[in-house]
Amino acid sequence: MESKEFNFKGLTVNGFLMLFVVIAMPILAVWCIYKGIVLYDLSNQDWMATSLIILGVVLAIITLIFLGGFLMLEPNTARVTTWFGKYSGTFTKTGFYWINPFYGTKKVSLRARNLDAEPIKVNDKVGNPVMIGLVLVWRLKDTYKALFEVDSQTMASTDGTLSGNAKGLMRALEAFVSVQSYAALRQVAGQYAYDDNDEDTKELTLRSGGEEINEQLEGKLNERLSLAGIEVVEARINYLAYAPEIAAVMLRRQQASAIITAREKIVEGAVSMVKMALDKLSADDIVELDEDKKAAMVSNLLVVLCADESAQPVVNTGTLNQ
Repeated sequence: MESKEFNFKGLTVNGFLMLFVVIAMPILAVWCIYKGIVLYDLSNQDWMATSLIILGVVLAIITLIFLGGFLMLEPNTARVTTWFGKYSGTFTKTGFYWINPFYGTKKVSLRARNLDAEPIKVNDKVGNPVMIGLVLVWRLKDTYKALFEVDSQTMASTDGTLSGNAKGLMRALEAFVSVQSYAALRQVAGQYAYDDNDEDTKELTLRSGGEEINEQLEGKLNERLSLAGIEVVEARINYLAYAPEIAAVMLRRQQASAIITAREKIVEGAVSMVKMALDKLSADDIVELDEDKKAAMVSNLLVVLCADESAQPVVNTGTLNQ
């Protein structure tokens, strides 16, 4: 969707210059009223006195009106302006300025914000309940969408009127981001299994997906939050675990899998060492072993190398033929 945001094009005056004018105007107003009263008392020039008094009153009223036109913006903040309800542009100039006081303005922040979402329970692709959370860095990119495409103003107000201040508006946007973030997280988590359950597959999983899963999550969030003019700077899963009701069972399964994998490595190494020992004895003519003796030696070495506990040695004081 094409952005409808544009920069403010109305009259803009340096704030310090206008401040001097606003300070001078009430002084001139007081002088005019004073001169009008003096002329009214000391002469018959009633029209001149009346004109000076009216001019002084008008200057005082104009001064009060002009006071509402000052704007002071810090870096990465903006003012959204409206002219009697019609969007008139976004004022983004940093510094102290004065604009027509009849423009309505709403201050918004363009600075980066973060959301550390609490882990929620979702079902993965195979139906296992998992706990998953994310951390999100976002910022406001399109002020028009933020104020006029979503109902952030009403959400920010406490009495149902469009009177929400800057903090209220940003809190409303934070609530919008939070809801949409949980929705995107559920959507992404439901597309993948927690892990591959030790199956020899190349299917992407939540546990092994890493950056690819985070990129998909960021894409889903950008799709959802672009409606409110929000840009996702970074999004990543920061918590992932099985739900408490199945965590103990899955832990035992993982432990069993780890034990089996370790046993496979131990047996593989033990067989290699036994073969190396037999080949070395044969190559160096240290001793000649028949098939029975080789089988006994292999059995003893495998017991020593594969046992969970240290084997107790048995000293043979006889000969190999005994």
